[in-house]
Amino acid sequence: MPILTPPAARARLRAHLLAARLAGVVATAREESLRSYRGFAARDPRLLIGIDPERAWTERDVIELMADKCGVSADPRCVSGQDVIDPELTLAALEAFSERLAAVAERGAPVLLGTGHPHRLLGFYGALADALSAAGCAVLTPAKGRSVDITTRFGLRTYNLGYVRGVAMVQEPGAPGPCCATGAHTHSPLPVRTVLDAVAEAGGPLPELVVGDHGWVCGAGQLGFEAIGLADTNDPAPFVGEAEGRVAVVVPLDDAVRSDYYRPLTRYVLNRACLSQ
Repeated sequence: MPILTPPAARARLRAHLLAARLAGVVATAREESLRSYRGFAARDPRLLIGIDPERAWTERDVIELMADKCGVSADPRCVSGQDVIDPELTLAALEAFSERLAAVAERGAPVLLGTGHPHRLLGFYGALADALSAAGCAVLTPAKGRSVDITTRFGLRTYNLGYVRGVAMVQEPGAPGPCCATGAHTHSPLPVRTVLDAVAEAGGPLPELVVGDHGWVCGAGQLGFEAIGLADTNDPAPFVGEAEGRVAVVVPLDDAVRSDYYRPLTRYVLNRACLSQ
């Protein structure tokens, strides 16, 4: 079961979130976020990233949701500048995230981890995979090498599914190999659908928890799997999924800072989930 975090540790992480600009004033531009909110309201598949909203979401609805979940400005007349993430919302979500990890570790249940941000977040997810494996969870790695066709701004591209440290990602054809920490940035839900289809075809076991971001968390949540992950202020889909009950926990933070800036979050989550080695 998760443990209470000493106030000093929580305060240190809060200070780090602000200093590293993981929360507080972040690099994400308000203009970029508003474009995403408009696109989501228009049901642009590039912004839905696997979530099929149950209700009609207007741009104003999305702004209000993101203000509530992340702390961005709720004023639609605020159209420029940098987004702001409330660090208290980040901390609260990290604590809920830790509780889900602790619960699955206690059961020794199978898990799946995947990222569309391998260059930034591989270390974070890889440490979780290592800790969950040590706790007796099966870290699933199905569909290695399987091809996935993804529509990008450059047209249709074919990628291959690979795993590094137990974390799924898509790789460019011709990448050095699945053991190399190379991967492509993607928001698509197609990789997680492909992976989950492969698990079902093989007769399981199915993951009892999916951990990731972008299409990994949205695609899994939409299919009914318990899913938790990280998301930036310009990615409303995971937060809508959480609001509608298909995504269990979303942690608001800047998902594109230096990879080493996520290490204190890793320690905090693993300590709170009693998974530190």
